[in-house]
Amino acid sequence: MSQPKNAVFNVAVLVAALGYFVDIYDLLLFGIVRVESLIDMGLSESQLLTDGESILQWQMWGLLLGGIIWGVMGDKKGRISVLFGSIILYSLANIANGFVQTVDQYKMIRFIAGLGLAGELGAGITLVSELTSKEKRGIATSLVAGLGLTGAVAAFFIKENFHWRTCYFIGGGLGLLLLVLRISVFESGMFHEVKKMNVKRGSLIMFFNNTERFKKYIIAILIGLPTWFVIGVLVTFSSEFGRQMGITEKIDPGKSIMFAYAAISLGDITVGLVSQWLKSRKKALYVFYAITTVFMVLYFTVQWNGSAAQMYVLCAGLGFGTGFWAIFVTMGAEQFGTNIRATAATTIPNMVRGLLAIFILPLFQGLRNVTDFYTGGWISAVIIMSIGIAAIILTKETFGKDLNYVEE
Repeated sequence: MSQPKNAVFNVAVLVAALGYFVDIYDLLLFGIVRVESLIDMGLSESQLLTDGESILQWQMWGLLLGGIIWGVMGDKKGRISVLFGSIILYSLANIANGFVQTVDQYKMIRFIAGLGLAGELGAGITLVSELTSKEKRGIATSLVAGLGLTGAVAAFFIKENFHWRTCYFIGGGLGLLLLVLRISVFESGMFHEVKKMNVKRGSLIMFFNNTERFKKYIIAILIGLPTWFVIGVLVTFSSEFGRQMGITEKIDPGKSIMFAYAAISLGDITVGLVSQWLKSRKKALYVFYAITTVFMVLYFTVQWNGSAAQMYVLCAGLGFGTGFWAIFVTMGAEQFGTNIRATAATTIPNMVRGLLAIFILPLFQGLRNVTDFYTGGWISAVIIMSIGIAAIILTKETFGKDLNYVEE
């Protein structure tokens, strides 16, 4: 049994959006409570950056590995099973996170949380894509991301009113409550049909044993790089960039993340409408890449001796520009057949998140070591945006594509 495709907003969209809300709350919570939690654990100011980066990298490694595990399971066992399994894992991990006492414990728990968090978005987007008509698919998935991304805003306001350990307990509790809603969602009809066919399902090797598929897969990943460069470097370490540019006011990185994600949420809803209006995923991406580029230039040029308020505004502008995450993940799902679609939609965004640990942060760290913090930041921005633009040029248009097919 499957849900009707004629409605843009159905139960699957609502539950996927709420699931992503909790996912984003937990995913961004470390960045929001990084300073408070590490100071509370006795770390020095210099360790707030180095150990903060290290903990974030461990979380991203978990997302990278979890993306592969849950993606394969989504095509082998079903989209719903992933939604249940992933949320149980990251909810319990976040409850455990409230009890950490050392940096090593923090790293390990964030790694486990990352494993769980990796399954939520890809499985949700895959399910919604397969349960919604191709004409309305972009709007439906944008609603999922747009509503879900407000989880970062909720995380900030909860942090403002509760101890950082309590914030982790709340995140875990919200996840466990969400399990009740999962019961009302049906499995994808396309997945049920593919289960009856004699085709490979959930094979990661299939992305590498065919040149055309491999090219599509790599390009799909590279399109998302600017999002996590903006969040993982420019926004998360906005206080450090502010000091480099002579801003004497205290900049709260948690507030920077809140402003960025509030704007990302608006961007994700807007990009779906723009894509629908232009009848093109690629053209919508070009528009939002242009917005991101403008705010990156402003970030590195107008903030000298500026203010904290100006930093928050620019973080919001960067957030709106990188609010193409929904279309990016939807394109990843649309590029591949039903038998490996969940693997694609789950691994692609988590490969990007993993690249924060493997490529983006090491690139930034290497460049700032041979230049300085500020120069390393803007050179990294030029490199990341150049890679992303090249990927958009090379990708294929997927707007209105029929998803009822399999890969051989």
